[in-house]
Amino acid sequence: MNILIVDDEAKNLKLLEVLFHSMKYVLFKAFDGRTALQILNKNEIDLILLDIMMPEMDGYEVCRKIKTDETKKDIPIIMLTSLNDDESQIKGLALRAADFITKPFKFEILESRVKTQLALKKKSDELKTFNDKLKEMVKERTRELELTQEVTIECMASVAEYRDPETGHHIKRTQIYVKELAIQLKTHPKFKDYLNEDTIEMLYLSAPLHDIGKVGIPDSILLKPDKLTDEAFAVMKKHPIFGAEAIAKSEKKLTKISFLKYAKEISISHHEKWDGSGYPYGLKGDEIPIAGRLMALADVYDALISKRVYKPAFSHEKAVQLITEGRDTHFDPDVVDAFLAIENKFREIAITLSDEKH
Repeated sequence: MNILIVDDEAKNLKLLEVLFHSMKYVLFKAFDGRTALQILNKNEIDLILLDIMMPEMDGYEVCRKIKTDETKKDIPIIMLTSLNDDESQIKGLALRAADFITKPFKFEILESRVKTQLALKKKSDELKTFNDKLKEMVKERTRELELTQEVTIECMASVAEYRDPETGHHIKRTQIYVKELAIQLKTHPKFKDYLNEDTIEMLYLSAPLHDIGKVGIPDSILLKPDKLTDEAFAVMKKHPIFGAEAIAKSEKKLTKISFLKYAKEISISHHEKWDGSGYPYGLKGDEIPIAGRLMALADVYDALISKRVYKPAFSHEKAVQLITEGRDTHFDPDVVDAFLAIENKFREIAITLSDEKH
């Protein structure tokens, strides 16, 4: 192991060098504090024997500089001094020196304390290495769980998408729309407590499940090529409930998977309207979960710009006009304002993920 000896008197350096000669340590020597710090910057040091009384930069100052350096603060320092008063020792220990030995010292005592500090340093290094490996393992495992979560969501969402083939890349586009709206609103006084980074990521991951309830709708209704009858539409309006119920069952089994909370809110509320005329429960205003309000706008925008068997694709400009007209009736006005501020991003997403390109 490597020991740095710092003393402004050559005879003291020589004495310590002779004393440690028979031991398997690599010794570095410095006549002043500045040189000691330079040696520390270039070498891996395991222990420092530091004289206190030195010109220009005394041992206290050297110790302070080392202990305030994040990369070197864990190196144990044994302070050596001819001062034999409590105040000097208290000052050295207050600077987080590991030990304090008064000159003249017995070599057996110094040797014992050096071995003790080196043994502690070795154990500390081993523990740090173990903790670093553990952190990396936890990080890797966390990423595996996150990836599993993402894949599970995509698979669940794909079930709904396959049953309703007209949706194309609707799921991916609306997922990104929701995230962009959330980012735009995260500093808004009304939303800032809710839309932190973790929540925005959960909303992004959960958004693809907004129409998972369509798996409960009969093909005769879901795949009907023309306008639905009132009876058929009444059945279609149950899909938010079907989705929320399915997600709730999974939520009970996977209580620690917080994204299901957001997925359930999105599923049950993305067809609610600001004025209370939506479905399935006719929620009004702030009664509608924020997640549902964001998805409501994202879902409608994408439906407007997409071709359906019962309608042509509207232009981006027409979609913006219709959404603006729905401010305060269909949509939360603050969400509409956020949309208008980033409407060009919506246009770019729609073009990049156009169904005609894929």
